[in-house]
Amino acid sequence: MNTTTESDSKGVLAVVGTPIGNLDDMSARGLALLRQADCIVCEDSRVTKKLTDRYGITTRLMSVHHHSSPAKVDEVIAMIRGGKTVALVTDAGTPGISDPGGILVAAAYDAGVRVISIPGPSAVTAALSVSGLPTDRFRFYGFIPHKKGRETMLNEVVETTETAVFFESPHRIMKTLEWLKERLGSDRTVVVTRELTKIFEEVVRGSSSYVYGVFADNPGKVRGEFVVVVSPTSG
Repeated sequence: MNTTTESDSKGVLAVVGTPIGNLDDMSARGLALLRQADCIVCEDSRVTKKLTDRYGITTRLMSVHHHSSPAKVDEVIAMIRGGKTVALVTDAGTPGISDPGGILVAAAYDAGVRVISIPGPSAVTAALSVSGLPTDRFRFYGFIPHKKGRETMLNEVVETTETAVFFESPHRIMKTLEWLKERLGSDRTVVVTRELTKIFEEVVRGSSSYVYGVFADNPGKVRGEFVVVVSPTSG
């Protein structure tokens, strides 16, 4: 196992949580780090620029995403090993949670450079906190696959004895809710959060049939970012 200490490198990789929607949720510590950093590594510079423009941050942006070459990651690591402070952000929320940030963090540890956390918002914990479901143990599935492995993962959601949480797109949310309606009993609770922290934030909670009906009857609500939480099976 790779570990780092402050003496390993003068540089540092700071993993910075950013808002999932409402830009006012950015922490003071996170803002200070983004201002002080030599470079901000992000998924999409156009998205991150909305945040930096809002707060007058002029730090250089550098995009690293799923399709970036290993050479791009090496470039960032070389920067840190050269004594620079690099801030890692995602398009929304906490880096490394269903996004490519974990690749850079792992590379930093492999290179022996220091990694620190500037915690912030996460759609996962935000949805769980308003679900009213058990959170002492939960299982996070990330994004449900489009095709291969989709039914396998949804079956796991139905069968797990822990609260299940996953992301879904507006293009597939109705298909997923219909699938849950057909397979979950009336004793299981489904919570769908939509557009958390944004103007049209909404939480729909109830049986799978009820939740499906709300969105089926209101197609205008089938838009935005969705997080789905499902109560555990009793076994």
